[in-house]
Amino acid sequence: MHPGLREWALREPERPALLIDGSDRQTFSQIEARANRFAHALRAEGLVRGDHMAVLVGNSPDIVALCWGAYRSGVYLTPLPTTLTAAEIQYLVDNCEARLVIVHGDYAETAPELVRRFPHIAFRSIGLPVQGIEDWEPLLSGQPATPRPDESPGSLMMYSSGTTGAPKGIVRPLPGDDQARLLPPFARDLVEIFALDAGTRYLSTAPLYHAAALRFVLAVIAAGGLAVVMRKFDATRALALIDDHGLTLSQWVPTMFRRLLELPNAARTAFGGKTHRRAVHGAAPCSVALKRAMIDWWGPILQEYYSGSEGVGLTLIDSAEWMQRPGSVGRASKGELHILGEDDQELGAEETGRVFFSGLPQFQYHGEPEKTATRTSRQGWQSFGDIGHVDEEGFLYLSDRLDDMIISGGVNVYPQEIEAAIEAADFVAECGVVGVPDPHFEERPVAFVVPRAGEGDVLPRLQEHIERTLGRIKRPREIHLVDALPVSPTGKLLRRRLRDLLPRGAGYSEP
Repeated sequence: MHPGLREWALREPERPALLIDGSDRQTFSQIEARANRFAHALRAEGLVRGDHMAVLVGNSPDIVALCWGAYRSGVYLTPLPTTLTAAEIQYLVDNCEARLVIVHGDYAETAPELVRRFPHIAFRSIGLPVQGIEDWEPLLSGQPATPRPDESPGSLMMYSSGTTGAPKGIVRPLPGDDQARLLPPFARDLVEIFALDAGTRYLSTAPLYHAAALRFVLAVIAAGGLAVVMRKFDATRALALIDDHGLTLSQWVPTMFRRLLELPNAARTAFGGKTHRRAVHGAAPCSVALKRAMIDWWGPILQEYYSGSEGVGLTLIDSAEWMQRPGSVGRASKGELHILGEDDQELGAEETGRVFFSGLPQFQYHGEPEKTATRTSRQGWQSFGDIGHVDEEGFLYLSDRLDDMIISGGVNVYPQEIEAAIEAADFVAECGVVGVPDPHFEERPVAFVVPRAGEGDVLPRLQEHIERTLGRIKRPREIHLVDALPVSPTGKLLRRRLRDLLPRGAGYSEP
């Protein structure tokens, strides 16, 4: 018998496991039945162990059931970000080699363009019907609500952007059948590290195509707890959900903390938070001033983590530890932490270098061994690509990033991807993108564009092109038209020089 969801569905079938925005209620038995039907349907579609599928589903109960159904079918499942354009989704579907793409009816507008781009891939719709896509619901309703007799462990395959700006699929070998009776890997470590149990009542504030948000929801349900998922983040609503449902655990990114602190005093003082014992945050750097303001309001319940989709390691720090070491992201709770120099030599305390972890199974970027090598040391240790140092007690401090990554609202945004999209316009000669501080999203992309000669006023056309080709998180709202980009003698774009071109006072910094 599978631990986790199935065990709780047998023990307490009618107990709520999932609430979407506090109202769309799903019990353990309902999720279990839907997951089993998904698993049977995947076999009916001809998917076998090791095959890949992609899902454009959003924050609905079906993403949870699909993850369990794929896991029980030996299939790799990739959640597709719902904020992307069809062109951006095309890259992910193609790269993960999906044999099947599931589209929820909420995203019917995107679906026809995807089908046109992939005539050889099977598309199926769930929830509401989608024009031009076969409705999967009739097949699902005819499948058993009981387990498949040939279950075999699958896996999530999440995507993370890389040094070239193109998203990369993070893949590991599928668990062996001897692991089938253990808690699934997507839940096991979180249950242990964060002590999740049947008493956990968790608020998920982020989109479930993010690895941390999705895995936390799956882990809470596997542990027998209750997951309350917001369809879209709203600061006032988040506080109400914590109080209304007696939630004990929540998860945030720093951008959300800013929005909470910007609420009117009446809304902030009305928040009771009597059951709220832990507020976990990560995904982006949190400034000292911002974190102190949250601790002053909520008390010492903040717990920060440093990790990533690659899963090479994890550090943790609680509020008491952080108050003694402001700016630290904690000590290793998963894997062993190492700071390496340029030649992969291990550095000592207080020496700054590249942050690596050892002691865990290695990941690979799907089909991209060269990019995997950029995150792997000669010792076989692996990295998220950050720079930092540890103190004498092993607490990690991050200082920079190896890449030119922009973190906007907790989402990784890469300049090269934006540049390539903008340069695809026939009236653009060159483009350079940098990140600048932002009061709401931590950072935001700013574009410097060299128009082609004789094109006249390109700004209206450029804004239209950007809206058509880039998801909203990646769109630069600030565009500077320039005569030339600063480059090195070898032709490499000098991003630091681009920042010098910004008007004085551009961006935002903590007081």
